[in-house]
Amino acid sequence: MENKGYIHIINRTIDDITKIFKDLGFEIVLGQEVEDEYHNFDALNVPKNHPARDMQDTFWLKGMPERLLRTHTSGTQIRYMGSNKPPLKIIAPGKVYRYEATDKTHEVQFHQCEGLVVGKGINMGHLKFALNSLIKNFFGEDVEIRLRPGYFPFVEPGIEIDMKRKNGEWIEVLGAGMVHPNVLNNVGINPGEYSGFAFGLGIDRITMLKYKVEDIRFFYEGDIRLTNQF
Repeated sequence: MENKGYIHIINRTIDDITKIFKDLGFEIVLGQEVEDEYHNFDALNVPKNHPARDMQDTFWLKGMPERLLRTHTSGTQIRYMGSNKPPLKIIAPGKVYRYEATDKTHEVQFHQCEGLVVGKGINMGHLKFALNSLIKNFFGEDVEIRLRPGYFPFVEPGIEIDMKRKNGEWIEVLGAGMVHPNVLNNVGINPGEYSGFAFGLGIDRITMLKYKVEDIRFFYEGDIRLTNQF
């Protein structure tokens, strides 16, 4: 009997998300995991004294000045905006790295998917439609979501999106907002002519929520029983 393999649950989530956004007309863009300080921080309007630049949060590469393991996939968006003209409509899934203590909800490596839309007349209504489509297609039509104010250096205004669980508890699932004019200026896009929105979600986090996985570390232990279970 021929042995069969199984798709890892993280890859299944990435496939599901990319299909949702492909159906909405988004292009899938992949980027590099070793990034430079400009594309990971500076171009994203992250201040020089921001704590995310500290060793406590970032893996800086020894012997490679200003090189690091990317802390988000936003650098992919910066590079794409720098070499393409609006209108733009992309998502950038991939693995990212944070230098932090591990526990059942935190890992030094995890997967993220960021989205970006830039064009004329793009507003918060377009953002809400995209995120609502994502959440309801991934978790189900009966899921309730809410938007509340949030802060991220690269968007203004920024929002956080919560999802209501069946037990009535609200839980944060992603962050988003309108692209900051400084970010558009940094890539040569006129913010007086164009606007855009961006969002970022943790692939591991929404996988844990959907499939009721209690510990993020299970995804990286290589135990075949996890893959077989799903």
